[in-house]
Parts: sequence; C-alpha cells; structure tokens
Amino acid sequence: MVKNKTRGFQWRDVEESEVETMSKFELGQVVMTRTINETIAQNEQFAIDVVNAMAQYRNCDWGVTCEEDAEMNDNAVEYGDDRIFASYDTCEGNIWIITEWDRSATTILFSQEY
Repeated sequence: MVKNKTRGFQWRDVEESEVETMSKFELGQVVMTRTINETIAQNEQFAIDVVNAMAQYRNCDWGVTCEEDAEMNDNAVEYGDDRIFASYDTCEGNIWIITEWDRSATTILFSQEY
C-alpha cells in the first residue's frame, strides 16, 4: 500500500496496483525532489496541483509541453522506447514530470531543479 502523509495535506491511501491501472503506461517508482516534497507540506493548493498534474500525466495529457515533446511522448507511450516528459503550471511555478525510458521511475521536480 502506498501511504504518504505530509504536514497540512494527507494523500489518499491507494494500492500500488491501483496506481498502475489508472495509468496508460508504467510509472515505475514515483519519486519527488526534496523541494517538491517540502512545498507540498507547506502549501495545500500546490499539493492539489501536483495530484492533478499526475492525473493528467497518467492520462497522456502533457500539460504545457511543446508540441514536439508531446508527439515524442505519444510515441514513447505507444512503443515504450523513450522517456516521457511533461510540464505543468502550478501555483508555485512550473513542475516537470519525467518517466525513465525503461519505466523504472517517474520523478516530479521543479523545472529549475533540472
């Protein structure tokens, strides 16, 4: 079971298999930078923005990603041979969500952390 509790915001507990079945592609281990985690703990609206961005991401809605990257993402989902990258605007600034080409991990980070 996936459990994540932060000050001021509590994620809904979900089974790991439920996370994968909600996604159109494998996410692997989902991780976030320390800065993202700290901002989630301090700002409930940002936490909601991140949850919404992940929901969009899992459904192949690439947010404010440029058209060329969006097309690459669609191909990566279909063929499974490239990384998946998307960009989303939040109340705390732009975040990126990146899934490794081998689908071993998905990372959430602020764009300036890359």
